Amino acid sequence: RCGKMSFVLGITGGIATGKSSVIDYIKKLHIPVVDADLIAREIVLPEKPALKELVQYFGKQIIDEQGCLDRKKLADIVFNNQEELHQLDLLLAPYLRAEIKRQIELNQKKSPIVVVDVPLMYEKGYDEWMDQVAVVYCTPQQQLDRLMQRNHLDELQAKQRIHSQLPIDIKRQMAEVVFDNTQSLDETLKQVKTWLCDRKFIENK
Repeated sequence: RCGKMSFVLGITGGIATGKSSVIDYIKKLHIPVVDADLIAREIVLPEKPALKELVQYFGKQIIDEQGCLDRKKLADIVFNNQEELHQLDLLLAPYLRAEIKRQIELNQKKSPIVVVDVPLMYEKGYDEWMDQVAVVYCTPQQQLDRLMQRNHLDELQAKQRIHSQLPIDIKRQMAEVVFDNTQSLDETLKQVKTWLCDRKFIENK
């Protein structure tokens, strides 16, 4: 794990289990959050070395007229091609890992707790960097219903997206902390607040 300066809590979940709502709440408490999805977008901005590597591999066709990554073109290339998708992962992984690590260490100097938001926490082995991992949990059926409703998907489309991740029940078994989001969001956020208060990361107001 990175340094011994402050507590590193990884937060993960499945698509549509409520992780984003928990992360938004934590940000409002002024706890630093390292956001892997945001970093994944930043490392492929124009002039960044990661983007140059992608162009070397996939060709100039993935760049739009403004010199930015054309995400749709790239998605079209990798969407039905496991080998190209794997290659994309391999190219981006070192940049993503380095930047996540850098941001964790930077925030550890400023705060007693740093939260790291990584959707593929277990799938990509980021759990090894964390002191503990919390999973935002709802039942697989709730997950399916919420995703269909939120993204206007039919059942098959929703199941395909869910199945691209580790099942939420397995993540729940692996996690040290479970924030149960099977009831109302208020109930879930109370659990988060209690956990933070018990460990003296926030004042109990």
